[in-house]
Amino acid sequence: MVQPFLGDGPAETAYELRVMASPTRAAASRIAATGAYAPAKVVSNADLEKLVDTSDQWITERTGIKERRVAAPGEAASDMALQAARRALETARLSADDLDMIIVGTISADMPLPACAAFLQRKLGAKNIPSFDVAAACAGFIYAMSIGDQYIRTGACKNVLIVGVELLSRELNWNDRATCVLFGDGAGAAVLSPATDDTGVLSTRLHTDSSLAESLCIPAGGSLEPITQESINQSRDKVNMIGRDIFKVAVRNLTSASRDALDEAGLTANDIDWVVPHQANLRILSQVADRLEIPLEKFVLNIDRYGNTSSASIPIALDEALRDGRIQPGQRVLMCALGAGISWASALVTISP
Repeated sequence: MVQPFLGDGPAETAYELRVMASPTRAAASRIAATGAYAPAKVVSNADLEKLVDTSDQWITERTGIKERRVAAPGEAASDMALQAARRALETARLSADDLDMIIVGTISADMPLPACAAFLQRKLGAKNIPSFDVAAACAGFIYAMSIGDQYIRTGACKNVLIVGVELLSRELNWNDRATCVLFGDGAGAAVLSPATDDTGVLSTRLHTDSSLAESLCIPAGGSLEPITQESINQSRDKVNMIGRDIFKVAVRNLTSASRDALDEAGLTANDIDWVVPHQANLRILSQVADRLEIPLEKFVLNIDRYGNTSSASIPIALDEALRDGRIQPGQRVLMCALGAGISWASALVTISP
């Protein structure tokens, strides 16, 4: 069931999409399997000290990041997505022929046109199924999950591959210490399939407030501002961020979206076993934990090792926690993310056997 809802802000700048579980949950989707991939190259805070005016202590205290992964020369976003997707399909004991749809959350695709999902489809050897990208930045994986969940609920699809992948190292100004220390490259994937019991996706909540769209953006490279030598010289073809704007709304919006997802499912914070958040900033996540009254020990965190991998961060963390046994079947997992747009989202899932 999909209901449009205008938020508290002006109608032209705020929009929320509510996606609610079917009362009978007969056609609910479940996470059948996950997979993840991170490039081999590790860039530590000490490495960044040689590039910009920063220090390991400065980065660690403000972000919680110690190192991040950087893709190899010639490695594309679709290559990373392929590795994560193959691992998810192998775990699900499915082949590319079993897929009915591919949805990729990314803002750093191989090229502006066509979609990263098209290249992923070809590399997987999947049949002629709908394959497309979702550009919701850090919230991209949950957006993709929400879309895939709806197709399964209606019976239009049986197996949907959702991927979050970012190759942001090539979208950064490596002279800007405010952004280059934050991001890393990686990919995570999940296969959504119909639930056969009362587990699966309980609710997803999607939000956008465009009043802060320019606070996190890549200004040049689109139809508004085509790339010129001047824009390159000014690094307007790279990620530009007003950090104070993002931090201010991140804590509030991640908290409210998480509470909404709980309310939608008729649950409370005490009913949650794990939180798998977007790995944006440890200070942000600590404040979200305090406001939700969920111990930080219940948060799956790997930001110290991967940095902010944007849309890939939730599926990478989820895959790690499933494979090492922290997250068990039957447990309830809350996911939340916020990124450019400003777009943010939450999802509540009961893990299937």
